[in-house]
Amino acid sequence: MTFFIGVDLHKTQFTVHVRTEDKIETLDEIKQYPTTESGYELFLERLKTFKEIGANVKIGVESTGNTRFFKNQVEKVGAEVTVINTLKFKVINESTKKTDKHDASTISEFLSKDMLPESYLCGKETENIRRLLKSRERLVRSIVGQKNEVHALLVSLGISDELRSLQSKKGRQKVLDTLESNNDYVLEAQSVKLMIQIIDQMSESVKVIEKQLTEITKNDEMVNRLLTIRGCGKITAWTIRAYTEDITRFASAKKYAAFCGLVPWVQDSNETIHHGKITKRGPQELRTSFVQLVLGIRRCKDTSSWRIMQRYEYMKKNKGSGKSIIATARKMAEIVWAMLSDKQDFDSSKMMGKYKPMNLVDQALAAINQ
Repeated sequence: MTFFIGVDLHKTQFTVHVRTEDKIETLDEIKQYPTTESGYELFLERLKTFKEIGANVKIGVESTGNTRFFKNQVEKVGAEVTVINTLKFKVINESTKKTDKHDASTISEFLSKDMLPESYLCGKETENIRRLLKSRERLVRSIVGQKNEVHALLVSLGISDELRSLQSKKGRQKVLDTLESNNDYVLEAQSVKLMIQIIDQMSESVKVIEKQLTEITKNDEMVNRLLTIRGCGKITAWTIRAYTEDITRFASAKKYAAFCGLVPWVQDSNETIHHGKITKRGPQELRTSFVQLVLGIRRCKDTSSWRIMQRYEYMKKNKGSGKSIIATARKMAEIVWAMLSDKQDFDSSKMMGKYKPMNLVDQALAAINQ
């Protein structure tokens, strides 16, 4: 016998619906438990009673902030957990009857029919890397905001200013000295001094985070392999590693590019085929990192002879810079998939050669085969 349990998980409590595969003696039970230590104990005791009679226990739960903790708790008693991909499971969100009990019942029903779209839950170390990267991103955005405030103040005072004047401690000190040397700018100098102190503190925090990330990933095979790509920096490598984690999840390069959200959406009905903009599905951070990778490659002088960059320059003349970068980012995602799948470092010699643009017939055939 198998017990199928649908769980509608919230921050303070979770609702459970239990059913069996037996259509004659169907168990239809709905209970609510608080997300406290005692609440989890009661629920785990209930699961143990199912296991004691030799039954299998399968649980379906949506991906939320505390799903990882819930999953770890119920797996202790041998339950099999399916984390639901909410993007592909619209039955609950679009339901006209939106209650916790109904949602739990719907999850258990689809679980019993093996129709739940599963979401991948990353490992603990990967989650920590993602958390550090997000903290770093917030700090960098805050630093940029503070610098913009200083730039705006200098412009309002009619003081000549350059974008790079605040990039270094020496440059920031020079700006502060200029204000402090003028008696008319006493209040402005005090404000700028405070903002520069904030910038310095946050910059030090960024360095601490980057040092910790370097320590965590110093022996990471994926990061070290990504760094062999000309133009790939540590931030880009860390981000690709954090949001890819296990490349074996993707059966092909096209599926990996689709996961990155770098493929165009397709609407195919009868004899009509429409191609639109990229889907933008999947982690935004991963998609952005591949765009940054292309920009990094573009800045390198010795990459102009690569076919992929020749293709970029050709597309840029006809499609513009934005579309060309996205198209190149998709190709780089496919190359990264091949590198990580084959466990081979980047070989720039394979990128050499002359790019030959396809004619209209070849383009049509390529579009059909995609």
